[in-house]
Amino acid sequence: MTFRSGLAHNGSTELHYDVFGDATNPTLLLVNGLGSQCINYADEWCDLFASHGLQVLRFDNRDVGLSSKFDQAPVGEHGEAYSLSDMAADGLAVLDAVGVQQAHVMGLSMGGMIVQTMAIEHPERLLTMTSVMSSSGEPEYMKSSPLAAELLVAPPATDRAGIVQQAVDGLREWGSPAFADEARWRAAAEAAFDRSFHPSGPGRQFLAVRASAPRAERLRSVQVPTLVIHGDRDTLIDQIAGRRTAELIPGAHFELIEGMGHDYPPQLWPQWTALVVAHIRDHS
Repeated sequence: MTFRSGLAHNGSTELHYDVFGDATNPTLLLVNGLGSQCINYADEWCDLFASHGLQVLRFDNRDVGLSSKFDQAPVGEHGEAYSLSDMAADGLAVLDAVGVQQAHVMGLSMGGMIVQTMAIEHPERLLTMTSVMSSSGEPEYMKSSPLAAELLVAPPATDRAGIVQQAVDGLREWGSPAFADEARWRAAAEAAFDRSFHPSGPGRQFLAVRASAPRAERLRSVQVPTLVIHGDRDTLIDQIAGRRTAELIPGAHFELIEGMGHDYPPQLWPQWTALVVAHIRDHS
């Protein structure tokens, strides 16, 4: 597939992005979750989406990967250096950089919260939205296992071996159990560490999520065609959060993927891709 990289700008914030596929095709923008770099959307998965006639954009959210870091940024009353609204505007800056006025968007976990914010604040830029393993921001629907909650907020390790082990420990708890593969998990964590080690970034992203108000009432007014996907084995964000999100958005369609946890193993890519592509085609 055609591949190129670039830098987008939202004010002074630089955002690294990669493009797969033909620029004449409809665009699918992929938005990452907490602490996740764009390479978590593996090249092969991006190619799979592109093979269905899409131009695929992936990018590093602010504070991770090759995008701008915010170590010296002033903070708000809740300790946040930026908001989900700022992160939503980052995604639109990536679209601007490649000359795309309207796009299909898919976000995972925190990325789901970001694309929901796009749909609320910038609906004219979205053709469809897919929110995956995410929530409406309402605390009462954010159910995690005790161990998942503990691992999520554990202080980050300070060396390569420790960071990799933390990633593996997390996926042992919230990953898709039938597709557990510690060798794959370690390889992905090592690649992420070697590409960019910035342990303070995910903490600031977490504060941006915590500082954002629940989106329930605003989601009731969303008119962007929406697909909500969740896994029935997700112990980090229970499926009740996905069901609630779909309930709030008028006309939203909910799909439960059996055996899926809070991750995206290659074995599930064909089913997942088919769901998203069908959603896009239904609303094109």
